[in-house]
Amino acid sequence: MSPTETSDTAKADAKQPEANKPEANKPEANKKDTKREISVEIPAEEVARETEVQIRRYQKSARLPGFRSGHVPPSIIRQRFGEGIKSDVAEALIPKYFRKEAEKQGLVPVSQPRVSDLHIHDGEPLRFKASFEVLPEIPVEGYKELRADKPEISVSDEEVEQTLNNVREQHAAYANVEGRTLQEGDFAQASLQGKPKEEDGKPKDSADADAKPVHMDDVLIEIGGKNTVPEFTKNLTGASAGEERSFDVVYPEDSTDKRLAGKTFVYTVKVNGIKQKNLPELNDDFAKELGEFTSLDQVRKQIRENILAEKSHTAQREAKDKLVNELVKRNDFQVPESLVDRQIDLRLERGLRALAAQGMKVEDMKKMDLPRLRAGQREQAVQDVKSSLLLERVADLEKIGVSDDELNQEIESLAKQSKQTPEAVRARLTQDGGLDRIRMRIRSEKTLDFLYHQSA
Repeated sequence: MSPTETSDTAKADAKQPEANKPEANKPEANKKDTKREISVEIPAEEVARETEVQIRRYQKSARLPGFRSGHVPPSIIRQRFGEGIKSDVAEALIPKYFRKEAEKQGLVPVSQPRVSDLHIHDGEPLRFKASFEVLPEIPVEGYKELRADKPEISVSDEEVEQTLNNVREQHAAYANVEGRTLQEGDFAQASLQGKPKEEDGKPKDSADADAKPVHMDDVLIEIGGKNTVPEFTKNLTGASAGEERSFDVVYPEDSTDKRLAGKTFVYTVKVNGIKQKNLPELNDDFAKELGEFTSLDQVRKQIRENILAEKSHTAQREAKDKLVNELVKRNDFQVPESLVDRQIDLRLERGLRALAAQGMKVEDMKKMDLPRLRAGQREQAVQDVKSSLLLERVADLEKIGVSDDELNQEIESLAKQSKQTPEAVRARLTQDGGLDRIRMRIRSEKTLDFLYHQSA
């Protein structure tokens, strides 16, 4: 994963304000440690006020025999709902006073606090301890000495011609063939149906039982094509237009289509027609058909430029990844477990979405060994979080920011992609905190650009 793809939420939580820099922490705290524990005391009078608030709330909803709704005496409310009232008081006051005490000590939590040693009694202060994580001191040494790989990039004539031939294939015409049967190189214009093979009226195995039937009304099948399933070529060769043939196809376990991998299907294919592919001649007339060219040489020039741009982009992305990896190696520090856990969550979510897109069912996903999967993602998640935090520190040191114009350009781009107005996109992002995440992503990308160009 590219460093700029790290969890936006983790990065937002990990941002290191002035108050959270190590020198602002308590002197006895280990600057390299991420764990903190503070003791908090809430004044008795504040506890009493909140208790009265909760009692009034209970009075409005309490339904007790012998009392009209909303007129249960406070003493009865205390007697019947005492433990619930205490719990609600703690829930209302602890977050507020935890934040106040953390700010007082110059700490900025990056995780939710774990409360322990809770002491809450009538007429006494409320006391508790809170354990949480903060950012450690993040060193960022040697980033100005980093050197990026910047190889010479060239495009061969063979690459240009291969791409040109691919464009030519995309503009092929298909002519009907009469008076003969299908031969190698022909295309069968066909309709087909496929279903899992059954034996004795039952699916062949449990895997086939989960497979879905395949139905296509109009498809071109290249006889002998490199991407054609061999059984189709074997069984359709020699067929005439109007003829129907049935045959089995056993898909290998490593099939690219996970829905078919390892399964046996019975196909019934009707050949509706025979077609022959005719490729256009590579000349200036073909170039003009592409819309924006007047000669084939112009097409070749544009293809060369496109390939060069793509290669340059790939080389730059790989070089930036290496720069950040080297930066992490030079600056070792402990990262908060909460940020690592969030990054693991993000990586797993992306992976599961990809599996769902490939056809995996929800019930199959539920059977997956999530603890093992989480453990397998941990190393890269730590790397992602470290990369993100280091880029934030470099951006701070180099005063790299994001202008309103840059943010507006990104919003306009998102609006075009989603076919919404920029105003609607901005409103949605403002509501869910997305603007800050976008701003931080742009900042990380600009920081990567800085590291790449200063390494020349």
